[in-house]
Amino acid sequence: MKRIALIAMGALMCLMAMAQANQDPYYARRATLFDELPIGKKDIVMLGNSLTDGCEFNELLNNRHIKNRGIVGDIVQGMIDRIGPIIEGQPKKLFIMCGVNDISHDVSADSIARATEKLITMVKKGSPRTKIYLQSLLPFNNDVREWKLLKGRDHVVVEANVLLEQVARRQGVTWINLYPLFVDDQGRLRADLTNDGLHLMGQGYLIWRDAIKPYVK
Repeated sequence: MKRIALIAMGALMCLMAMAQANQDPYYARRATLFDELPIGKKDIVMLGNSLTDGCEFNELLNNRHIKNRGIVGDIVQGMIDRIGPIIEGQPKKLFIMCGVNDISHDVSADSIARATEKLITMVKKGSPRTKIYLQSLLPFNNDVREWKLLKGRDHVVVEANVLLEQVARRQGVTWINLYPLFVDDQGRLRADLTNDGLHLMGQGYLIWRDAIKPYVK
């Protein structure tokens, strides 16, 4: 029964990724562009969703080898589906942030962790010299703006981060716990770092930059 449930969840995530790619013009534009842009062995790839998409990491970190591969709305399965060109380029480092959009689709913390582990194993197999850095999910704040699909799901972020840290340990990749840097004393994204309760303002990206700077260099 558990195996059937896992297969069903995997099929659902694949369908979600297909629907996302087919229905979202921005996603399709971004994904097809990334298919054409080269990745090299000296490059540092930032893979993620809108939080990654919204940052100019190469400028913040003053490193021309940083390549942004974030797409608004992406889920873990979407990253699995588009990891091929990144693996082919054999980058020096890969930073991964994923999961919040899966949560908005009512995907469990356990399923997010399993899918993320699949993504990591694919990279390790296809590009064994790439150093992988798994970053935690960030909190969100429905008091700044209500995200109906995330309402009441703050605990899933916490649960997913616990499981993702276990994935990182199990796979021998570096875990970067960003969550404590962004959370307030009520478990929400700090209101001073966001204007919509989910995405970061400039000061938030500076905190993120400082957290990953030692690993980039």
